[in-house]
Amino acid sequence: MPITDEERAALARAALGEVVDPAEVGDLIGAERPEPGVVDLRFACTLAAYTGWSWVVSTSDLEGVEPTVLEVELLPGDGALLAPPWVPWAERLAEWRRQHPDERHPGEVADDETAEDDQDDEDREDDDAELDEEDLADDDGLDELDDAELEGALSPEEAEQDTGDVDDEDPEPDEADDDDRAPRPAEEDRSL
Repeated sequence: MPITDEERAALARAALGEVVDPAEVGDLIGAERPEPGVVDLRFACTLAAYTGWSWVVSTSDLEGVEPTVLEVELLPGDGALLAPPWVPWAERLAEWRRQHPDERHPGEVADDETAEDDQDDEDREDDDAELDEEDLADDDGLDELDDAELEGALSPEEAEQDTGDVDDEDPEPDEADDDDRAPRPAEEDRSL
């Protein structure tokens, strides 16, 4: 049962309407037969991010059988995957400024904002200077330690001298303790 090209295009558009917004499908670009029994219909893609791409709907074309949709896909056209030519930043910025004469570039600051920022910086510097003088003049007692807090604390020099080998209460070690302890490397008998 042969169908006309318009009927095949309508079938393809209906299939596309099930997967994408019909507004994203443009005009019919062409039809081709990649192999016997298959007809591919190519429609323009209207998505801004897909310039040069097209919707391809593969339909069956068999004798005595009603045509059906085999596949729907979005495929790139020639050159669609190539990056546009590089344009220096200064030229892109100049073009942006021509298109948006009343807007500032996101990185730019207006002259009146610059003056406000300078004034804010001066105010902060004045505040910092005042805080430093007040902090030096204010004695909240945190800088001086109480004698009671220092009692029992060792200075760094005392901590280095105190090795912990000799107990202050037992100045002379017991001879029995000497027998129980393991020999030190210097005390080992190395004679054969």
